[in-house]
Amino acid sequence: MDYREAGVDIDAADAAKARIRTLARGTFNPAVLSDIGSFGGMFRPDFARYREPVLVASTDSVGTKVKVATAAGRHGDVGYDIVAHCVNDILVQGAVPLFFLDYLALGRMDVERVAEIVSGLARACSELGCPLIGGETAQMPDVYAPDDYDLAGFIVGVVDRPRALTGDRVRAGDHLLGLPSSGLHTNGYTLARRVLLEHMELDLHAPMPELGTSLASALLAPHRSYLSALEPLLERDKIAALAHITGGGFVGNVPRVLPPGLGAVVHLSAWNPPPLFRLIQRGGDVSEEEMYRTFNMGIGMVVVVSPSDLHEVEHSLERRGETPVLIGSVVQGEGVRLE
Repeated sequence: MDYREAGVDIDAADAAKARIRTLARGTFNPAVLSDIGSFGGMFRPDFARYREPVLVASTDSVGTKVKVATAAGRHGDVGYDIVAHCVNDILVQGAVPLFFLDYLALGRMDVERVAEIVSGLARACSELGCPLIGGETAQMPDVYAPDDYDLAGFIVGVVDRPRALTGDRVRAGDHLLGLPSSGLHTNGYTLARRVLLEHMELDLHAPMPELGTSLASALLAPHRSYLSALEPLLERDKIAALAHITGGGFVGNVPRVLPPGLGAVVHLSAWNPPPLFRLIQRGGDVSEEEMYRTFNMGIGMVVVVSPSDLHEVEHSLERRGETPVLIGSVVQGEGVRLE
């Protein structure tokens, strides 16, 4: 026997790596000192503008959104998703990205599909100034079915310690601004797939007038990054805290950025969740509480702002194409109340 007969195609892997190398090089900047294919990625950061540079690292995956991508035969945006998700996660602590790595595990090596996934990674890394300096593509036929795969990302960023968002600036009476999401982003897909594809048996490719697009396009809408809109405000110290609304929804994520003794009130009447969320809720008879605990419900990032900075922050966000919504406030107490 040989490795190919056992289920691992080295020749196909080499072809995929050659495509990856070309795509990744397009994201490089002068700080990248090694090429794709080295055992480790080398990066020389320039910390000249930082008084106390602190590295911030995070890792995540796109979860079962890859199942929708596989069913739809569209893989480019899941690569974009994982970069945007990780950038948002470190942005919550005031950090901007330095570099990115990925991990792609597959049941079968498909060179074209790998190239499509990595092209999305490269596109996001280029847009967000986050070089893709390395990663791993693993063939695991005994773990994954032939068409299955998993995608994870690893990011390292930097923040000046005096500007790091740690929750110490938050005060009772601060306002909560919500920034719109583009859809489910990368959370809640197990429930969404169960309701829409298994229970309702909807066609991924059929036009859906209530969504204004096909179900596949609505479910695969790329995860938004809020870096360009929020970085100028971070540099001017106009943000008290940020909460990336991912798994756990509002009740699971907002408390993570508040200091002890403070909670939040979120007014559900402040915005209308996009039709996709209501379709899931109606189709699966999902409770309101469960919806707001599982999904972002149309708000991808919560910005905590002092009353004195509210108007300046709103105007800055609007100038950068955002439509901030005043959704609540910080209060004495613990946890999040949805009213």
